[in-house]
Amino acid sequence: MTTDHTRRRTGLRAAAAVSLLAGSLAVGIPTAQADTGPTGRATLEGTAPEWTAAASDTGATAGSTQVGARVYLAGRDAQGLTAYASAVSDPSSPSYGKYLTPEQAEARFGATPQQIAAVTAWLKSSGLTVTGGDRHYLAVTGDAAAVQKAFAAPLHDYRKDGRTYHAPAHAASAPRELADAVLTVTGLDNSPRRAKPQDTLPGPGDGFRNAGPFSTYYGSNVASTLPDAYGGKVPYAVRGYTGKQLRAAYGAGGFTGKGVTVAITDAYASPTMAADAAEYAKRNGDQPYRKGQYTEVLPASYNSVEDCGASGWYGEESLDVEAVHALAPDADIVYVAGASCNDPDLLDALNKIVDSRLADIVSNSWGDIEANETSETAAAYDRTFKLGAIEGIGFYFSSGDDGDNVAAHGKKQIDTPANSAWVTAVGGTSLAVGKGDTYRFETGWGTEKANLSADGKSWTDFPGAYTSGAGGGTSSTVKQPFYQRGVVPDSLAKANGPTRMRTTPDIAAVADPNTGFLVGQTQAWPDGTVSYDEYRIGGTSLAAPVIAGVQALAQQARHFPIGFANPGIYARYGSPLYHDVTDHPLGADRDLAVARVDFVNGVDAADGLRTSVRTLGKDSSLQAVRGYDDVTGVGTPAPGYVGSYALPFFRR
Repeated sequence: MTTDHTRRRTGLRAAAAVSLLAGSLAVGIPTAQADTGPTGRATLEGTAPEWTAAASDTGATAGSTQVGARVYLAGRDAQGLTAYASAVSDPSSPSYGKYLTPEQAEARFGATPQQIAAVTAWLKSSGLTVTGGDRHYLAVTGDAAAVQKAFAAPLHDYRKDGRTYHAPAHAASAPRELADAVLTVTGLDNSPRRAKPQDTLPGPGDGFRNAGPFSTYYGSNVASTLPDAYGGKVPYAVRGYTGKQLRAAYGAGGFTGKGVTVAITDAYASPTMAADAAEYAKRNGDQPYRKGQYTEVLPASYNSVEDCGASGWYGEESLDVEAVHALAPDADIVYVAGASCNDPDLLDALNKIVDSRLADIVSNSWGDIEANETSETAAAYDRTFKLGAIEGIGFYFSSGDDGDNVAAHGKKQIDTPANSAWVTAVGGTSLAVGKGDTYRFETGWGTEKANLSADGKSWTDFPGAYTSGAGGGTSSTVKQPFYQRGVVPDSLAKANGPTRMRTTPDIAAVADPNTGFLVGQTQAWPDGTVSYDEYRIGGTSLAAPVIAGVQALAQQARHFPIGFANPGIYARYGSPLYHDVTDHPLGADRDLAVARVDFVNGVDAADGLRTSVRTLGKDSSLQAVRGYDDVTGVGTPAPGYVGSYALPFFRR
């Protein structure tokens, strides 16, 4: 993950024709403490960024250059934290479910006052100023000369993409006597540029509407006047599924999420979120929000507003909140806003949840490609996820919207933080809900698009070019966790070499924007007005809150926090509790597609309409097949999944 610009999923995969802007558990010891550096020093692994190898080194950074950084604290007993987080999450462990309170977690695994004092003294003695921090890190500022003194790593200037950035010339280190106290340091390189703080968020973003015609359920409106695709007529895309349809598809039954709290993290905060959520529930038959059911935790100020496209995050927030409420109408929802889309601010939002145990389940629809992740940032995230695990908090991350990432980024890879062994990575499907809210089938989400020819008699270059699909594949950096052993085939786990590695996703739900969710949001229109409207949307940004909602139902059934869910999710693998999703659910020779009509300008018919056909189950090089796969993981929740949490479940 880059330090500065994390992608939101919705921005990539809205149903709009235009963008809405959107280690092994058995070990898990912070690699920052693994090796020794210069004499008397301990190397902070991963602090020499890989991007510098392909950049042009223009020499030492001026000693007076000001630098801001975060020194993350390892806390006491880092090995013990990893071991306890694993045991408390494993249904086969005697310690399963024996969660700690935040106070107990801090007392057992937090940094001691002596550690904090020693790290502070070291930083100050090097000429750095400690400007703030919390139980997780110390924020420091100082010039490049002080940075070199503190971390024994000179800063150099590098030219990349026409710009100059500074970064460590080699890995940073800490005094050896502080090796157990310092986890890592972030911020020594300044790529890309950080923006200045800004308290005021922009108003609603540009509006979008779907054109239609639509299907009200899958197959209800066949495009009989359009050309055939795959040997027959295809249905129009749905207008957008609602909570009633999704609850039926994923076996909600009588469960509502009562007594469970779901947190949602995104960057920034829509000023109309509460009103939009209430209006959406009223229009679409969802249960009204009771007083205090939806709350927000906001930062004191915001930053990088322009660089991150702040208003583009409002649609993501709307999707996440409305989807969770639609699936789990009695669950409390707390929205925790990041001060920006930058990793430090998103990590702060996650830490707020853990430090005060604000929720049982955390839905996160943002991420970046693994190539942009630095090991020091991954270590900071993983410590937060482990602390959450020992408190009974589960983190759910969307797996990505670019399939294997080759088309979008030129290299086959997975996304992060979904690659972490300590989170549940949620993949995506194309979902067919039929008449009477009946579950018909799912395929892996993968879209190829062909436009209607000028004469209206054929599809141009059918099936067309790949546009989007559920992210998944094999990590290049994270080893296979214990819960994937015996489930993930070696053809995937060893895709990058002889060592078995973490493979994503873990579980899946609807994501295809052509079989997507109806969302409501206040938007700005070309005539200058601002008003609420609804549109269909998708992406694994939809799948993550859907699964978070399903897990809220499951936790209600269990009457106790599920916590880090992956061991339990994999324990149910191979049972009827999952829909085993494949790309050809109606037969090996039966390919599927839907027709879609869009406004050219995204708002109205003034500039005309554009008609296209969109395939289902064509996800780059990834395939949904029988058993575990790298599009849908173990599958999607089936009737019985939610109720299975009422009693202990062990893999047979």
